[in-house]
Amino acid sequence: MDLNLHSFSRQLIELRMEHADLNATIDRLAETLEPRDDLLLRRLKKKRLFLRDCIARLERLLEPQEPA
Repeated sequence: MDLNLHSFSRQLIELRMEHADLNATIDRLAETLEPRDDLLLRRLKKKRLFLRDCIARLERLLEPQEPA
């Protein structure tokens, strides 16, 4: 089993791709939903924020810590 498949760098790439896909989906749904399904849009936006937080956490893990 290749351990690199689940490395932090790999996870970061996958999360960024998922975030971009979700962002495009939200934009498309916001333009085309009639009547607008606000609950669905809120859920998708909440997931997008969660993904952004996960990305930020992984970026902090991958970046070297600077001395204070």
